[in-house]
Amino acid sequence: MSLNAILSINPGTTTTRCALYGLNGRVVEVITERTLDHDEGVMAGFPTIASQLDFRAAHIAAFLSEYLDDRRLVACAGRGGMLTPVPAGVIEVNKALVDFALHTPVYHHASNLGAPLAHALASRHGVPAFVVDPVSVDELAPVARVSGFDEIPRFSFVHALNIRACGRRLAKELNKPFDELRAVVAHLGAGFSIAALLNGRLVDSSNRMEISPFTPERAGGLPPLPLIELCFSGKYTREELLNKLYGRGGVFGMLGTKDIRRVETMIEAGDEEARLVFEAMLYQTAKAVGAMASVASFDLDGIILTGGLANSPRVTGYLTDKLTRLAPLHVYPGSDECRALAEGAARVLSGQETPLTWPIISERQVA
Repeated sequence: MSLNAILSINPGTTTTRCALYGLNGRVVEVITERTLDHDEGVMAGFPTIASQLDFRAAHIAAFLSEYLDDRRLVACAGRGGMLTPVPAGVIEVNKALVDFALHTPVYHHASNLGAPLAHALASRHGVPAFVVDPVSVDELAPVARVSGFDEIPRFSFVHALNIRACGRRLAKELNKPFDELRAVVAHLGAGFSIAALLNGRLVDSSNRMEISPFTPERAGGLPPLPLIELCFSGKYTREELLNKLYGRGGVFGMLGTKDIRRVETMIEAGDEEARLVFEAMLYQTAKAVGAMASVASFDLDGIILTGGLANSPRVTGYLTDKLTRLAPLHVYPGSDECRALAEGAARVLSGQETPLTWPIISERQVA
């Protein structure tokens, strides 16, 4: 018997994560997942991220040819990439979105290839392509945008895909409509996103590029006056300082590693500096969760811990001790982004959700 299938595509710097999901009514079930590894030397030979499109598409097509057989592809879903501010939801990929992602994204990142790759593969099979909940989802409440400096309003840049997928999972477990859920979600990976998810909307978050707690590789929020002095000190170029804040900051800048498993090994060996840095990272995280709980007037259905660090009992144990009085804690380790992409496409195909059309004018852009 033939089975309808959805292809999910999640590009990384030297990998392309692919997954094929069977669609059974409104339910998606994994058929196969694979991480396509790309040689670093080969990838370095491409002058731009956009120029990698055909190379990656060919590898995905080869992957598909192994598994389609009697299955019929009905949609492709790609990682959203660095788009302009958009509301949460599914966006149908059109030529304008492909052009934007390839040539004029907000930031240059491999995830920008998600929409073009989904469009390329979908076109070959005559099916629609979608992106789901990109990091530029911006649904901040007006009061949350006010920063205290009118030239720099607050804005959202958040792990929306995994956060909203985890919210749907919790709502289902509680037998509660997603658009009635009140939760704080802490996505803990290389970067952190701490978000208030109220009635299905990401009404506030600790921008993962700026005011988040420090993370395995990011410096997080810093005192502004010393940072301004450092900017004008001549000690670093602009690029060097940005790299120290985003990519080589946080735990890496203090301990020389981004691997929290290694940090835990250092702690077990008696390294007190490693213990202090580790606990400081989680201390800041707990404070951020408490701040987001205040957005919900401390009336929460639950607190969700997710992302790669949620696999660590030491991490989840520390945060549970700090936060258990606020609300019930739910640990959903990792981030099953390929499934979340397929589920978004499935909602559109089943009529549960109407996709947005690019270009999208968001509330932030109107303001």
